[in-house]
Amino acid sequence: MWRKLALVGLLLPLLLSQADASQTREENALGRSQGAIGTSLPELQFTDADGRRLSLAQYRGKPLLISLVYTGCADVCPVVVESLAAADRTAEETFGKGSYNILTIGFDTRNDTPDRMRAFARAHRAGGDNWQFAAADATTMSKLTGAVGFDYFASAGGFEHAAQVTVIDSEGRVYSQIYGGTFQPPAVMEPLKSLIFGGSRPVSSLAGLGDRMKLFCTVYDPRTGRYYFSYGIFLSVLIGAFCLLGVLAFLLRELRKNLKASRV
Repeated sequence: MWRKLALVGLLLPLLLSQADASQTREENALGRSQGAIGTSLPELQFTDADGRRLSLAQYRGKPLLISLVYTGCADVCPVVVESLAAADRTAEETFGKGSYNILTIGFDTRNDTPDRMRAFARAHRAGGDNWQFAAADATTMSKLTGAVGFDYFASAGGFEHAAQVTVIDSEGRVYSQIYGGTFQPPAVMEPLKSLIFGGSRPVSSLAGLGDRMKLFCTVYDPRTGRYYFSYGIFLSVLIGAFCLLGVLAFLLRELRKNLKASRV
């Protein structure tokens, strides 16, 4: 009995120390991830799943989602990719094909070859015209993880790493981060909606005005898991604008009456 208590007394400080270290590591990782927001990505090149070269520069002009995985992962990485695939289907229905891109890159540079990245994509029913899977060398991966604030380190049986999808704007800057192994479509849709409809064209143009209306009136229905354009919101905004104009017209008319009366 006393030996067991003594053993617990020796192990407890060690366990508490490991828990504190783990919490500190997670806090530091989150800080680096959030600190990457606003960073411009360097001009990096990768090899896609078909052996062709691709670069980050070719993604300029549209929003880009970057996810980092390793093909030997049996838990977090598959779930992240499958959640992203579900969100991708919703996003294509809402924004149209070609409105954005997705790039998934293997960070285990010794093992995540183009062939393995292609097999990983097929296994999880991911990829497509706007979604590429790619491999990278160690130097390129180090630059990319630093730019997007992605933390990982080797551990028993694989890697410990953040469950993170990074949202890049059309000019190649980190716009926001999405966290978690599983996430619902709005986690991806909302930043994409802001980037696609939020300011690429001036409000003074008809197309720009239409974008702003889509930004405010495209809403998520949790019952169906889909986005739709809410005419109710549009009508409410329109009625509100007419009411405001009516109030302003009334105030101007009263002001003119008062000015005329004061001159008499």
